[in-house]
Amino acid sequence: MLRVGRRSLVAGCVVTLVLVVAVVTLTRGSPQDDNPFVGRDLFVWTGSAAAEAAAEATGEDAEALRGLADTPTAVWLTPEAHGPGDVGAFVEQLVSAADDRAVVLVVYGITDRDCVGEESAGGLEPALYGAWIRAIAGALSGTVAIVLEPDALATVEECADPDERYLLLRDAAAELRDDATVYVDAGHANWIDPEVMAERLRRAGVEQTRGFSVNVANFQADADELAYAERIREDLSDAHYVVDSGRNGAGSTDDWCNPPGRALGVPPAVVDDESALDARLWIKPPGESDGRCNGGPEAGEFWVERALELAGR
Repeated sequence: MLRVGRRSLVAGCVVTLVLVVAVVTLTRGSPQDDNPFVGRDLFVWTGSAAAEAAAEATGEDAEALRGLADTPTAVWLTPEAHGPGDVGAFVEQLVSAADDRAVVLVVYGITDRDCVGEESAGGLEPALYGAWIRAIAGALSGTVAIVLEPDALATVEECADPDERYLLLRDAAAELRDDATVYVDAGHANWIDPEVMAERLRRAGVEQTRGFSVNVANFQADADELAYAERIREDLSDAHYVVDSGRNGAGSTDDWCNPPGRALGVPPAVVDDESALDARLWIKPPGESDGRCNGGPEAGEFWVERALELAGR
């Protein structure tokens, strides 16, 4: 009779367990593989600035602001509001509240952040930025889409250290991609040539992500942004993209900073038509200022008068 020792049985079980884990890992897939918005509602954060403004308003103003507050809108993560020590807890709070809904987060804290306009100046030094990104990544769960660093690539060649910025973006994308669907920001149609942007996206590691975002915090019309995105895809054929439609209902002017006369765009919605467009989203919260220009408050502050103007148009 063949005798099998206990040690051999244990070794066999370990090998089997390793194989099972390997198969599960291989079949689970990456968050970058599929459109994260298909079959899911979008998360509405009840703690938004629009919700706070609606609670303080009355009459028709309250109704208009409540409409903004009830529309799914991205939540921006900045180190000024939530640094490396507490950003993880904030993200955990959001994903826990979301349940099965898709959360859209904007990561906005890269070194020398607004190196051109200075309206959103700030960001973290490289070592702290890495720690901040790791804290965000460690708190992710459920279905999360991340728009990575608006304007970072559009302005990269005007910043003090372009190589450092490319490296920070690559590392951030690699850190976040295991637990979130990542879209690297690609500016908008009236800024950088699509061929140039495609190369910048490649240097920033877009191949390890779902793709890119366009028109974040800008006002370009949908048709122009779709054409721009598709031209980028001529060089990045596997990339998918999302469009910020929050404030582009009246198109754009040459003024990017709180231009008057703008309007809300189409409401956020998934696009499930086998195209490369995954969704139209409200990424820049309508009503939040672009900076101290055209009568606005500091960048990121909620501006009730402009919010009502957008909603009214």
